[in-house]
Amino acid sequence: MPDPDSSAAASKQPERMLLDPYIPEGGTREAAEWFEGVLKQRRTVRDFSAQPVAREVIESVLRAAGSAPSGANLQPWRFIAISNPKTKRDIRIAVEEVERAFYEGKASERWLNDLAHLETDAEKGYLETVPWVIVIMALRATDDGGQVYYINESVGIATGMLLTAAHMAGLATLTHTPSPMKFLREVLDRPDNERPYMVIPLGYPAEGCTVPKITKKPLDKIAVFVE
Repeated sequence: MPDPDSSAAASKQPERMLLDPYIPEGGTREAAEWFEGVLKQRRTVRDFSAQPVAREVIESVLRAAGSAPSGANLQPWRFIAISNPKTKRDIRIAVEEVERAFYEGKASERWLNDLAHLETDAEKGYLETVPWVIVIMALRATDDGGQVYYINESVGIATGMLLTAAHMAGLATLTHTPSPMKFLREVLDRPDNERPYMVIPLGYPAEGCTVPKITKKPLDKIAVFVE
């Protein structure tokens, strides 16, 4: 008599498909070096143009982000794409209230000193100027109440892919994590299983936009090879 547990497990096996690998023109090394060069041009922007960005572009960026790997492939993320002027203003008002509390008392002197060279403060006018604001939600449970796994890891990967997809489309972004962020669920009328994870303004940089001159750590400071 067959083991019923074994039969149940076998029935849950997914249908298999032949991998269709991406093969870059010119070879792997050339493609890696080209992509490195493109991503080195990515910069955080706080001065956005009001130039519209078509919804179809945003949809493509979000589909790219949604292709990220996740724990048990449960995809514990939701991307709230906002272009509505009133909603963007509501978010700005709420964000600035939280940010004023941060800059005026919550943040340590050392923290503020570390931020000084980035020229950031509690004023977030770009949240109204930018054509799109993406609020990323991490799902604490599936929509039907099921368990999810490796939430932060999964949503973090998807967020990185979203930033990369936006950059490859010629768009600028800013990663913003006001704390606490629970107000976003109220402003956007989202269910309890969605935890605000990050706010990402997304659009074109303003004409003449400047950014702080910063450097990134060299490879030998961020990587270790064990060969």
